Amino acid sequence: MKLLKPSWVSHNGKPIFSVDIHPDGSKFATGGQGEDSGKVVIWNMAPVLREEDEKNDNIPKMLCQMDNHLACVNCVRWSNNGLYLASGGDDKLVMVWKRAALIGPSTVFGSSSKLANVEQWRCVTILRNHTGDVMDVAWSPHDVWLASCSVDNTIVIWNARKFPEMVTCLRGHTGLVKGLTWDPVGKYIASQADDHSLKVWRTMDWQQETNVTKPFNECGGTTHVLRLSWSPDGQYLVSAHAMNNSGPTAQIIERDGWKTNMDFVGHRKAVTVVKFNPKIFKKKQKNGSAPKPSCPYCCCAVGSKDRSLSVWLTSLKRPLVVIHDLFDKSIMDISWTLNGLGLMVSSMDGTVAYLEFSQDELGDPLNEEEKNTIHQNIYGKSLAITTEAQLATTIIENPEMLKYQQERQNHGHAAGPGHEATAAKLTSVVNGESLEDIRKNLLKKQVETRTADGRRRITPLCIAQLDTGDFSPALFNSVPILPGSAMSNQMTPQLSSDSSQATSLGLGLRPAHDPLTSPPALLKSLEDDKDGVNSSVIKTSLLLTSASKMEPMKALDSRFTERSKATPGVTAMSSLVGITPLDRVKESCSLVKELKSKEDSSSDSEDKMTAVKSLSSGKRKADPLMEGGEVVEKRKKGRPRKDKITTSMAQPFPQVMTPSLDREPSGVAVAAPVIVLKLPTPAPQKAFSLQVSMEPSVFLEVENEVSLVAGSKLSQLRCNRDGREWDTLLPSKVITAAGSSDVIAVACVDRMLSVFSSCGRRLLPGILLATPMSALHCAGYYVMALTAGAMLSVWDVQKQTALVKNESLQTILAAGADVTVSQSLLTQQGVPVIGLSNGKSYCYNSSLETWNLVADKGDSLVQCADFRSCLPSNQAPDSTGPLAVMQGRNLNAGRLSSRLSSTPHRLQQSMTLAFLENQLAAALTLRSSHEYRYWLLIYARFLVNEGSEFRLRELCKDLLGPVHKSAASAWEPTTLGLRKRELLKEVLPVIGQNLRFQRLFTEYQDQLELLRSK
Repeated sequence: MKLLKPSWVSHNGKPIFSVDIHPDGSKFATGGQGEDSGKVVIWNMAPVLREEDEKNDNIPKMLCQMDNHLACVNCVRWSNNGLYLASGGDDKLVMVWKRAALIGPSTVFGSSSKLANVEQWRCVTILRNHTGDVMDVAWSPHDVWLASCSVDNTIVIWNARKFPEMVTCLRGHTGLVKGLTWDPVGKYIASQADDHSLKVWRTMDWQQETNVTKPFNECGGTTHVLRLSWSPDGQYLVSAHAMNNSGPTAQIIERDGWKTNMDFVGHRKAVTVVKFNPKIFKKKQKNGSAPKPSCPYCCCAVGSKDRSLSVWLTSLKRPLVVIHDLFDKSIMDISWTLNGLGLMVSSMDGTVAYLEFSQDELGDPLNEEEKNTIHQNIYGKSLAITTEAQLATTIIENPEMLKYQQERQNHGHAAGPGHEATAAKLTSVVNGESLEDIRKNLLKKQVETRTADGRRRITPLCIAQLDTGDFSPALFNSVPILPGSAMSNQMTPQLSSDSSQATSLGLGLRPAHDPLTSPPALLKSLEDDKDGVNSSVIKTSLLLTSASKMEPMKALDSRFTERSKATPGVTAMSSLVGITPLDRVKESCSLVKELKSKEDSSSDSEDKMTAVKSLSSGKRKADPLMEGGEVVEKRKKGRPRKDKITTSMAQPFPQVMTPSLDREPSGVAVAAPVIVLKLPTPAPQKAFSLQVSMEPSVFLEVENEVSLVAGSKLSQLRCNRDGREWDTLLPSKVITAAGSSDVIAVACVDRMLSVFSSCGRRLLPGILLATPMSALHCAGYYVMALTAGAMLSVWDVQKQTALVKNESLQTILAAGADVTVSQSLLTQQGVPVIGLSNGKSYCYNSSLETWNLVADKGDSLVQCADFRSCLPSNQAPDSTGPLAVMQGRNLNAGRLSSRLSSTPHRLQQSMTLAFLENQLAAALTLRSSHEYRYWLLIYARFLVNEGSEFRLRELCKDLLGPVHKSAASAWEPTTLGLRKRELLKEVLPVIGQNLRFQRLFTEYQDQLELLRSK
């Protein structure tokens, strides 16, 4: 054994709290206190290993110094693949570092030029969640997770494949958590804290497996760290700072039954750190002698507050070596080289020591195969398969396929095409608590409030259902969803609440207007609402408690459809798929409220529109097309009658088209072209203001007839963008304005349309429209004009081109005499969408020059499609996309009828397929890329569950495209800016979940690999 203390490894005399050797053995990292911040330093290993390299000035000793941590660094750890370095410190942060391309040596600010960084390491992610100093970090085997523990008593598990995503937070310790270790196959993680306990957690469901306290009961005082370690064969877990007969020990906990019968004894003060050698050894054979069968053993280093280090072999009763007074202060961290022969130790006194062993001293390391055999004996054949029942008898031919099959098992997905999806056992855990526990705790703590007259009220809790196909009294005794809990944010198929409405719909924490509170409250609300709207609400709430027959549900549905005719705006709530009856009641409740409210512009769909940045909300009365039903009613006074209005063009200019009701045609004898005005126009106002963009915030103010100059009246447009104002004058009254973050468009009474940039420059000369403006929208650099003569135009202001040229709405309005436009919007990609009063929505496709149907509220496919089992668990559908906005709430209705109706499976399957294909085509026409991707994955999942191979193969073929380029192929590599092959990579794991398609899976996976290698 050799011992070396390299004096050049130092943090200028400040303590070094952590040391870790890189897996390839070429460098090591230290972490500790810097001058006025935390310091992480990466050092070259060569000068430590070889004396001649130490003396050679051309070989750098320090490779890189990182001072990003704001306070002392407590732990540095290399990932198992050596690509990343994680560091945790007193600034509550975990930083993950990765080596960057070299851009020449750079110096740390303020240091001498000798200390130039030879390697560039940059911080690629900062993990923020802890509320106290981070004491230890640990990478799991294969670098799937990174765990960090802190003095805030928690352990946070991060997804190391998708930083900074957090997997879970393990709570349970009541003292500062100061050490972490993973078992060698990633089945468990152990943590040790100042609360005199060591806890082992399962990684399968992140629940506590065991809690060991006995060896720590006598412990007094604290240590700065409690670095425990798991043996490489998985048999033993060794803790720091235990006591036995009032003597400090390192406690050995056996994996088998978590027994605590052995310990490492001999240190005079508390043990601070234990570190197992990564290798498993067997006895060295003497030359020539016959090999004796010998038991494999492990090697472990123990460091203590008494400044000494001991190295133990599990095959010996006494330590292999003890080195006393190695340092002036406590030992802080130990790291082994991957070959198992080198050992680096750091201390509070700011120095490090390196020990080198020979194979004669430790033994022969086992090779990987022998090590795997040991793991198999201890953990079973393969970890992933032991978690669930064995797979079907099918032989899995593809290792990737195996991976997805195991994922599918772990998530407890549907077993095959015919089975209903079983609720996953593993997901019924919220923030580390099982749902059962939450339910029990919930019923203990009722939420009480006091009303103004001093009465007690118990706030009702919406205890929603997870996934039983029908609804029944079980609705009221299943899992509660708490506001802010992880489950309320995940979209469970039954619980619809998008984030904006979560508080009012999904979570039943609502005061007195709640029909589910108590019968007295119901009666009271009946007295309040004499209009009888609420009586139907009560019917539904009773209907919930007794799983009633079909007829009342039909009544409920018809009530909704009737109301949707009356107030097109209010019902255009776009909420999520899978609404529960409970939410129905809540929504009808909020509908009642909204019907009462006399605010013209706060209808729900209007708010949704601002998200699309096409309609601007704000309290303006004269908006081209307000959605709220009441608004439309009010405007009837100003709406011209079709038969009356024919205006001759010979009138004086400013009043050409301001038709008021029943105005007779003027008696001028010039034969003028008859212009039929089909759509309402906003009446001019003295002044109005609106907000056209949230990010950056842009406000418009219009004042008509501000000043008289030489007999003509001028109007002023004022715009405020992020606090900077500009204004401009227009020669005529402004009737409507719109804008986006890039352009502002204004339409005047004289049929002129003006377009300005966001800073007030005029971008186009005034555009003369054939008839007055009915609706005006902007999105990005696109401007859409819908005139009273039912003509639609869309321009790209940036390129100065027309996307849609004076296209008549005649085609879509021809459906019936009373059909009018109820809603219009322009998507961010410049696609105009028109919603009609009969529930159909069309968009104009400029490349095909056709009107395409994108949404139909009366569509029977929508009512009967059932794809609940195909919804992605991790992402909520986007309620702000143009497709979601136009389809509004009708997506939920389907879930309801599908549960009640007795459609044969075959028919239902065909309807669902047709519906999903419609959704895909509509998202494509609307050029809404995120909605396209969302529906594509649902569609793929549906095809996989139903086993439709032809369609699936065609879909994959289209996404993959030709492997070899040819002039004849018209295949485009992207769709809506999404790369098709990237989409295929997302679809393949879905295909991998059905064993029937493993050939298809393998074929496309191989082709993707081939393309990648090209």
